[in-house]
Amino acid sequence: MSRIGKAPILIPQGVTVEITDSEVVIKGLRGNLSFKYPGDVVLKREGDKVIVEMVGKSKESPALWGTTRALIANMIKGVTEGYEKKLELVGVGYRVKSVSPREISLTVGYSHPVDFTSPEGVELKVEDNTHITVSGFDKHLVGLTAAKIRKIRKPEPYKGKGIKYADEVVRRKPGKAGKVGSGGAA
Repeated sequence: MSRIGKAPILIPQGVTVEITDSEVVIKGLRGNLSFKYPGDVVLKREGDKVIVEMVGKSKESPALWGTTRALIANMIKGVTEGYEKKLELVGVGYRVKSVSPREISLTVGYSHPVDFTSPEGVELKVEDNTHITVSGFDKHLVGLTAAKIRKIRKPEPYKGKGIKYADEVVRRKPGKAGKVGSGGAA
């Protein structure tokens, strides 16, 4: 049994939840999100709560129950508070500049600057020339956009250069051992 699936989802003020046979639509101040939930679960609205119940008897039903509840809770949080991911550029000469709220230009060691445009609903902010904040109301889209930016130049393990998440720890490797005075000719 899913402990996550059992918990009811509270609907805050200013958020409307519309439940149909196979889809839930959530509208809030930041935007609208919709989700087609699987047939193994049923959604019910009781006052200011949404309750997810499992009706399927398959092996995957408990997992779908908890996952559906978590996705709907994330959608409600997204249309009220929103989500953000912070990225950091590490390396000599690595910098980013903002072209528009949805476009940035990255200089990360290639022979040319790399231009990146985010999808609709995701905003890119540049704090200084080495920090990027990806924000939006769709958790999946924010995470996907941050991953695509990071993929432009992943952090490498020897010097730690690249684009990394702000809270990411890059495991460093030692360099060549042959250069440290490995006694050759005497």
